[in-house]
Amino acid sequence: MSDAAAVDLALLLLRGVVGVVMLAHGVNHIVGGGKIAGTAGWFESLGMRPGRLHAWLASLTEVGAGVLLLLGLATSLAAGGALGVMVVAWVTNHRGNGFFIFRPGEGWEYVMTLSVVSAAIGPLGGGGWSLDHALDLDDTFSGVSGLVLALGPGLLGAAALLAAFWRPPRPTSA
Repeated sequence: MSDAAAVDLALLLLRGVVGVVMLAHGVNHIVGGGKIAGTAGWFESLGMRPGRLHAWLASLTEVGAGVLLLLGLATSLAAGGALGVMVVAWVTNHRGNGFFIFRPGEGWEYVMTLSVVSAAIGPLGGGGWSLDHALDLDDTFSGVSGLVLALGPGLLGAAALLAAFWRPPRPTSA
């Protein structure tokens, strides 16, 4: 195996894992357990209002980003979508619960890992085994432009969404 093929395989694995996780997570929010109504209620309990709007936004972003990452199409934008959803989850649900996911309230190790890997995929791009490469879009969706296309929408989108819609519940006094 050549060095280039090894890098392409590594990028395919990174994109594939994050893509499958995002896709499965989004689909589960829509059709699993409490379906979109349950997801909306959970989002409301976290202070994301209106819950139904944010349940759909998060779910469709996860599905869309997951599919695009699996295909390696608009890879850095897809990575930005995954990053944005994970940053919002980190802030609204996981940040105050310690590091480990198995702790009560679910710690932030999982969302941190997905956030960092998503941010790293942005400048790396889809690699040679991607639709970006097949469509000659490598220069658009990798390098500095890929970094900007992942971090800009991911972080700025998350910050704007939180500023506009997140109203965390006030702690109850004992």
